[in-house]
Amino acid sequence: MRTKLLLLLSVLLFSLSCEDEKLSNDDLNNNDKPSNFHENFGSEINRTFIGNIVNINDTPIENVTITIGDKQAQTDENGVFIIENATVNEQFAYVKASKSGYIHGSRALTPTNGVNKVSIMLLEETVAGTTTSGTQETIAIANGASVSLNGDYIKEDGTPYAGSLDVILHHLDPTDEAVELQMPGMLYAENESNEERMLKTLGMLAVELRGTNGEDLNIAEGSSAEIKIPVDASLLSSAPSTIPLWYFDEAKGYWIEEGEATLVGSNYIGTVAHFSFWNCDIPAEAINLCITVMNEDETPFANTQVTITSTTFGTRNGYTNELGEVCGLVPSGETLEVNVYDFAICGSNVIFTSTIGPFNSDDALAIIVEESSNIVHETVTGTFTDCNENLITDGYVILTYGDQQFFDTVEDGVFEINMLRCSTSDNFSIEAIDTGNLQTTGQINYTFSTPETNLGNLMSCNAVTEFIQYNIDDDSGEDVLIATNIQASFMATGGNSDNNLTISGQREAGTSDGNNCFYLFGVLDNAPHTGAYDNLDFQSEGDTGINIGECIGISQNNNNIIYNVTALGNVGEYIDINFSGSYEDYNGNPHTISGVIHVLRD
Repeated sequence: MRTKLLLLLSVLLFSLSCEDEKLSNDDLNNNDKPSNFHENFGSEINRTFIGNIVNINDTPIENVTITIGDKQAQTDENGVFIIENATVNEQFAYVKASKSGYIHGSRALTPTNGVNKVSIMLLEETVAGTTTSGTQETIAIANGASVSLNGDYIKEDGTPYAGSLDVILHHLDPTDEAVELQMPGMLYAENESNEERMLKTLGMLAVELRGTNGEDLNIAEGSSAEIKIPVDASLLSSAPSTIPLWYFDEAKGYWIEEGEATLVGSNYIGTVAHFSFWNCDIPAEAINLCITVMNEDETPFANTQVTITSTTFGTRNGYTNELGEVCGLVPSGETLEVNVYDFAICGSNVIFTSTIGPFNSDDALAIIVEESSNIVHETVTGTFTDCNENLITDGYVILTYGDQQFFDTVEDGVFEINMLRCSTSDNFSIEAIDTGNLQTTGQINYTFSTPETNLGNLMSCNAVTEFIQYNIDDDSGEDVLIATNIQASFMATGGNSDNNLTISGQREAGTSDGNNCFYLFGVLDNAPHTGAYDNLDFQSEGDTGINIGECIGISQNNNNIIYNVTALGNVGEYIDINFSGSYEDYNGNPHTISGVIHVLRD
């Protein structure tokens, strides 16, 4: 399954919760007790967020409403949203996600200085059972999680509800990897003394009630319900006989302590007076820790997984942003272990480990990851324009490496991604999306050109399905884009030799600046035909390689152009080639060239 990791900017676990302003469980439980808890969040600041929303099958969800403070956005067909300059706090940001048919989701995090990236997995409103007002009934799901109802309910406006109702029930098991995307909040809480705490969860239960007309319901004032939350066998040895209960405050975005549960066999059982996400947690004092991952030259690395391990609270993980930063709560007064990992395609190996702490106040650390024979530092850069070559100001790029996808914003038509990759895998793909005009480049395959891969200009224009693009002599030279009269064929057998590749293109009539034509001829290796090729030597029988000299005026002398064939699809599918290097023209003048070919095979 493809993992869409949206570079979570909290060392704490991802979260999911209920968000809507409809039936406010917080108001139902408001004891009007004084609280200065919000003072822990610091001053208001403005930050930018990019995120993606998926379902339990990891499929993007479109048209999800995202709310951060007073700003809103909708997810696109990739499940992605961007909100710029949202008002949040120095130590706390709250992102809410809602769509009909799903339990409302959210994410709480400690915002960083860069673009804050968020992933949320929404849970469907799956009905576990149906009951009727005035009837005592227990609704259970397959793993034994249950809620026992007394039959007294109220509507959103507080008036009594009579009739049948659906019970939506979800149990979240902390040993399930997906809980990191599904759980509410960031395991950050206010205890009964109005003190901030981080939490270690032993299990959660979400309960929602729906009337016959789809209205949100809750337990009537003065009534109660019993919840049963299973504890995984691997956690029973650390499960106390009684444990505090915490509910997720949907308006505030964090957990609040209320009551306790008792361990009976392998289940925690407790009584609640309202419904929300309920959580069995062990609390601890915590500090906020920010970690920056960089190389020896202080180049930050994005999309890098960092874990913090506590002997008491286990392992929490996060991914760095474009500044190499990841922040979140960690236990105070405890020695911790920090690990940095390479990508899943590389084996998710530890490439840095160290013991840190103990910490008694907020702190920040820099981690230097040294390059090795297995770890390669890469920088991917490019520009992004529309059909008329105007710079895109509202958009993002998706970089796919192995089975992982990463999302980065485009700033004034320019993007730069610094990352670590493994030496055994040098292929990746990029898709750039123009959110303002709802257009995309489509997915284009590339090979890393270590240490920097300049993708040139990516153009989002739905009318353009294929193109040939190249630059000669960098900024001082010539940019050429050919998107018309393109032909591309590959003949595995026949002709003068096998595995012949031919690609040609002609700029529109009336174009007078620069080269108006392009012609590529290549002899490739046997299937799968992809890989790196140098210049084709026409005088050497049996040589494989590629040549583009006919229209551009590239001689055979000192021809050091390398071509990376990253995709050679069937007829009607794409052929992707990127190339770069140096050469001499027919007058002996030296030049450099780099380009991208993204064409449909005829």
